[in-house]
Amino acid sequence: MGEFELIRRYFDHAAAGAGVIEGIGDDCAVLQVPAGQELAVSIDTLVEGIHFLSEIPPAELAWRLIGAAVSDLAAAAAQPAWLTLALTLPKADPEWLEPFARALAECCEQQGIALVGGDTTRGDRLVLSAQVHGWVEAGQALLRKGAQPGDRVLVSGTLGDSRAGLESLLHPVSAPTQEIRWLQQRFYRPEPRITLARALRPHVHAGLDISDGLLADLSHMLDASGVGADIETCCLPLSGALAHCYPDQALNWALSGGEDFELCLAVPEAAVTTCLQLAEQQGVRLTGIGRITDVPGLRVNDAEGRELAGLAQGYDHFKESP
Repeated sequence: MGEFELIRRYFDHAAAGAGVIEGIGDDCAVLQVPAGQELAVSIDTLVEGIHFLSEIPPAELAWRLIGAAVSDLAAAAAQPAWLTLALTLPKADPEWLEPFARALAECCEQQGIALVGGDTTRGDRLVLSAQVHGWVEAGQALLRKGAQPGDRVLVSGTLGDSRAGLESLLHPVSAPTQEIRWLQQRFYRPEPRITLARALRPHVHAGLDISDGLLADLSHMLDASGVGADIETCCLPLSGALAHCYPDQALNWALSGGEDFELCLAVPEAAVTTCLQLAEQQGVRLTGIGRITDVPGLRVNDAEGRELAGLAQGYDHFKESP
């Protein structure tokens, strides 16, 4: 199967969507941003053996790829619109491509995003890059900068589940429980908080999504905003499945496990109740875990108020490089 036949057979059908003047089939997609909107763009790459196990089912890989990429649009409070996809494949294998393409189309439909272009190449290992484009009202993109002393730090969902799901895949048990399977789905299928982010945007000073771990990502917000924060471990939202299956690791994974793709927000005190109510209306858990301060640095305190030291900060591709 040649490159163009591969594209035509598996991906050409997914090019329809709002604002798409020309999609797949030309040298460039031609797209129209609605009046009064700005374009938010992000790219996410998954590399076999680094970001995912070789044994991952292709359908789950499609959901994970798009979920992780679209989560960056949620972090900006942008509405998903378009996707370009680059695939490096060891071979054009229909048994892999068919379930991957089918799941990709399902995920794109769920997220309201149209596949409008991309590239395919042959290589030694599987590499997938998803570039996502979204719309956000002019001047209203949610950014990392803007957190202010006195803001509350709120996070959506529960933390540490994805890392636990990965652990259960790296060291599988003979008969996975319902809780283990749920944790694995949290790893395979992240849920971008698009609707929540857009509802909360008028009430939030700064925000991002948690991809490298709470401590690492919150530190990015603090650096961008020129502030510090105090976090209380007793307030961290942990799922029952994580606490039950991995009680000894739950706290560290919630702080540094990464790839939960939940929102982390700096919210003025006067808007906290409104944000909690909006989240409750959507059936999403939103939890206060600390406060922004004017003292630089990120401090993590236990239930007795003692600062914890020596905590892992999160994932960094090049942290071991000189």
